[in-house]
Amino acid sequence: MIEHLKRLFSAPEPQRAKPDHQQLAVAATALMVQLSRIDRDQDERELQTIVDCAVASLHVTREEAQSILQEALDHADDATSLYEFTGMINDQFDQDAKQVLLENIWRVAFADGRIDKYEEHLIRRMAELLHLNHREYMQARHRAEAAG
Repeated sequence: MIEHLKRLFSAPEPQRAKPDHQQLAVAATALMVQLSRIDRDQDERELQTIVDCAVASLHVTREEAQSILQEALDHADDATSLYEFTGMINDQFDQDAKQVLLENIWRVAFADGRIDKYEEHLIRRMAELLHLNHREYMQARHRAEAAG
């Protein structure tokens, strides 16, 4: 019995399939979509910024970015938590890539010309889930604000 328990607890975890580039782009875009919806006032400037950021940093074509955006919008209400997106991103993105993503999220927030308290709170939560510290959070905000 003890040997059986030892084997059970020492058995390697089953390997999860590594997400492909498309899945990572969808996860990153989904975070931006969640932000655009938080103030209940998703507008075209925010959606266009999401597409622009995806093209610039996720290495997809404009058509792919628009398709990914539509997929993220279609499934935005199905998302149960941010963890399903941030977990995949944390597994695959390095710190620099996560900072670029957070900067893009800030760009979406700035796209409509104002930052609402719910947007700021959600971005802070996303930064925490992406294991980005306060300095990285503020640097991303300043870079996005300067670019806007």
